[in-house]
Amino acid sequence: MPVASSRVAIYPGSFDILTYGHLDIIQRGRKLFDRLVVAVASNSSKTPTFSIQERIDIIRAVTGPMGNVEATTFTGLTVNFAESQGARFMIRGLRAVSDFDFELQLAITNQQLDRNVETIFLAPSPEYIFLSSSLVREVWRLGGDITKFVPPEVREALDARKG
Repeated sequence: MPVASSRVAIYPGSFDILTYGHLDIIQRGRKLFDRLVVAVASNSSKTPTFSIQERIDIIRAVTGPMGNVEATTFTGLTVNFAESQGARFMIRGLRAVSDFDFELQLAITNQQLDRNVETIFLAPSPEYIFLSSSLVREVWRLGGDITKFVPPEVREALDARKG
């Protein structure tokens, strides 16, 4: 009897701030794969709200009950990280048409770098289609209620920053 191979995917991003849109993609992606690695990247062009370790800790707190989801950080090329994890798939979220051009360029570049890693695009559920970390950060900064946009662990971590 043949042994089933493990289907592994990575979901790379900065995840600063983790939103319900991200969580929607994580929950749906984990159903498609045996193991889903949420890969937190450092983006030098952004000023993050949370350190990389804080982002990983938040992701782990939120996804802990899911079982087949892990969170870790990486540096370098995403396709190289995918290979190091034994992942043949990369999940990317598409919110709007404006995301498509960039994400398609990224997917084609990654395919040129490593033909063994396939990019899978997932659209968030309709209630999260226009939700972004930048939007949440601005609403929070201006004192607005973000409970509809982020898990409680994120809101608590943000509130601790105000304190």
